[in-house]
Amino acid sequence: MTQTDTDAPFLETRALHKRYGGVHALRGVDLTIRRGRFYHLLGENGCGKSTLIKIISGAQSPSEGRVQIEGVEQPATPDPIAALAAGIETVYQDLSLLPNLSVEENIGLTSQLVASGGRLAVRLRRGEMRALAARAAAEVGLPSDPAFLRTHVDRLPIATRQLISIARAVAAEAGLVIMDEPTTALTRREIAHLIGVIRKLQARGTALLFVTHKLDEAKEIGGTGIVMRDGQFVAELDIETADLAEVGELMTNRRIDQARYRAASPAAAEVARLSVDGLSRAGSYRDISFDLAPGEILGITGLLDSGRNPLALGLAGLAPPDAGQVRLDGRTVDLSDPSTGMDRGIAYVPEDRLEEGLFLDKSITDNIAMTVFDRLRGALGIVSMDRARILAREVADDLKIVAEDVDAPVGSLSGGNQQRVLIGRWLATKPRVLILHGPTVGVDVGSKDTIFRIIQRQAEAGMGVIIVSDDIPELIQNCDRIAVMRDGRIVETFDGARVDAGQLYAAIGGILETAETAP
Repeated sequence: MTQTDTDAPFLETRALHKRYGGVHALRGVDLTIRRGRFYHLLGENGCGKSTLIKIISGAQSPSEGRVQIEGVEQPATPDPIAALAAGIETVYQDLSLLPNLSVEENIGLTSQLVASGGRLAVRLRRGEMRALAARAAAEVGLPSDPAFLRTHVDRLPIATRQLISIARAVAAEAGLVIMDEPTTALTRREIAHLIGVIRKLQARGTALLFVTHKLDEAKEIGGTGIVMRDGQFVAELDIETADLAEVGELMTNRRIDQARYRAASPAAAEVARLSVDGLSRAGSYRDISFDLAPGEILGITGLLDSGRNPLALGLAGLAPPDAGQVRLDGRTVDLSDPSTGMDRGIAYVPEDRLEEGLFLDKSITDNIAMTVFDRLRGALGIVSMDRARILAREVADDLKIVAEDVDAPVGSLSGGNQQRVLIGRWLATKPRVLILHGPTVGVDVGSKDTIFRIIQRQAEAGMGVIIVSDDIPELIQNCDRIAVMRDGRIVETFDGARVDAGQLYAAIGGILETAETAP
């Protein structure tokens, strides 16, 4: 991969420490970023990645150490405007866009805010903003006509909003663009387009720093991998030539196996654990049929508009199908009410743990016990918190949830531990079928390994498991069969032990074009 850089670093951190009370989040981090280079910041949740980018972007101050941008030491107190003025643009997972403002305002506001020294009570120069936004939008492949520029960003799809964030960096002439998990909600084609746009920024001397958990994707993009563990810098390496198992070991301090977790598929049963026949929902999916054997893991994948997500909700009874039949161990299940499926033994782990799954301000105990209150009631019908804590401790021990105690708020945990709390909540119901929707989204490689082993253990005990995901390596590692959806239908089903990623991408119809992303 061609790298364009200058001799002088664009950004340097030296002996960077950050303490939050008794927590030592960063421990003497030295980092050098040069213009025109592509970097991937890698590490488990809780390793210090987020803290580091908050300090670099001026959102937080270090407890010790310094940050220099083009040789100029940055203020000791938090100052995001100073960081923007120095050329640091950060695109967080929530994109940091203002949803009630237009495209042109989101693109051009930063430049005028920096020019005014962060003062909001100034008159916006609308004509200048519109011209700047039009140029930046065109440069990243977005429409530049007045109608599009006046559109409020909350009306636009996630991939378009990602490009608007990049256009904002173009308008600001950023020297470094930091992107936090930028491809989580994008399809393969959208990712290819995003990387193509980023390559243009790189070619003109902008440095890119991806904060990511997707090691396969990082390897495909190429560049420099920066590995952190326990708040410390561990290694810097060429991610394109690196062995991913070794990278995983650097991140976690233990060997992570990249091979399949499945030893053998379960034997066929006379009665399917779950039988789906002709399931349809208008505008979402149609004529979906499959059988799931006891102990089998079935993967379902496809593009975002393939119908996979509505199907997951339909099987859980959260968006009931219009037609078709579902049988659990031979008995028909009414999916018009989600509580019916849950009572019969169907558990659903949602894709978005923060918005749809967890109560972050509540304790681990409260989050796990909420689905099984009836089992925890005493003689007077009152929920026993002692029983709830015993259950929570059992789940925490079984799923290796790392926390000070089960009374700790879930919001204080890392992403991987939060996901295990969510899975544990539904395993506490002792389901016969577990539907996992994007089970490792935003989860680091070490937590992925733990979650995969949990899934395998449940299947080995006879539970039927469905994984709905667009993470192809995840599906190949874990599933007995993988069903591909396109245009609302299952178009092909593969043997998980024999299929390769290329076959799945071809069937999905979302092949990542080599020419678009090759270094």
